[in-house]
Formats: sequence, structure tokens, C-alpha cells
Amino acid sequence: MVKSFFLPAILFFAITFKAYSQDMSPEKLEEIITKIADTTNLKSNSIQFIYNRTMLVCVYDENANRMRIISPIIEYKKLEEEQILNSLVANFHSALDVKYALSDEIIWSVFIHPLKELTAHQVEDAIKQVYNANITFGTTYSSTNLVFPGNTKKEEKTPEKKLVEKRIIEK
Repeated sequence: MVKSFFLPAILFFAITFKAYSQDMSPEKLEEIITKIADTTNLKSNSIQFIYNRTMLVCVYDENANRMRIISPIIEYKKLEEEQILNSLVANFHSALDVKYALSDEIIWSVFIHPLKELTAHQVEDAIKQVYNANITFGTTYSSTNLVFPGNTKKEEKTPEKKLVEKRIIEK
């Protein structure tokens, strides 16, 4: 009885998994990006493209099953400490699928994902999020209109303690 249950269950999950796997390829990536980008430039394992007058790059590695869509924002040395801290907070609350990252002394908006498992919709959404994170850096630091709430607990200010001078009365 147990054996008769497991075999159909395993077959069901194997078929379901195969139906949902996307088998994204560099050729499909190129097709999707070319469809929505203003211009594209192909170089070995990357696609450099302009989207809404902003430069983005898609870099992929089929053997490692990884891809990333990135966009340069600003040189690190031009940043103020508050901008760095705001981008770290945004990584938790408002950057969503995109993160702010530092590489080669440049702050980037970055989307990283396994290549084969991507859908066309996810690629298009990733491009929009990378773009939005780039153009909102320094203001809302957001990749979409969705924001996860932060710590809403306010710290109550305790009244400042005053030093009271003690007088010693001599007898």
C-alpha cells in the first residue's frame, strides 16, 4: 500500500517540477532584453543595454546557472555616510528583489538569480526593479512601490537626569 502511494507521488512531483522549470537560456535572455531595451550590445557572456536612458548589464554563466542584471549608480567616494546607511536599510525594506551593492568602488543596483529557473516575466520585472533602484538612489531607495514596514516602535525619550548637588551639613 505504501509503495503504491509513493510511486505516483514521485511521478506527480517530477512532472510538476519539469512543467514549472523554465530552462532560461542566453538566447532567451537576449530576446527578452532586446524586446524592451532601447539599445543592446552583446559581448561573450554579457548584454549591455540602455533602458529608459539608463545603462544596465546582464551577465550570465550557464555552467554555474547564475545571472545578474546590474546598473552602476555612483562612485563610492562621492557618497555621504547617510546615503550608505539608507541603502543598507533599503536592502531590507524597499529594494525588494534588487539590492544595493559595492564593487570596484561603484555602488550598483543588482538583481541576482539562477539562470535556468527564470521566467520571461521575472527578467522583465528584474530590469524594471534594477532601473528603479538606480534612479531612486538618494531619494526613496526603492525598486517598486511596495515597501516592507520598518521598526514602528518609537523609543520614548526619558527625561534627562539632573545632577543634584548634595550638601553635607556639618554638625
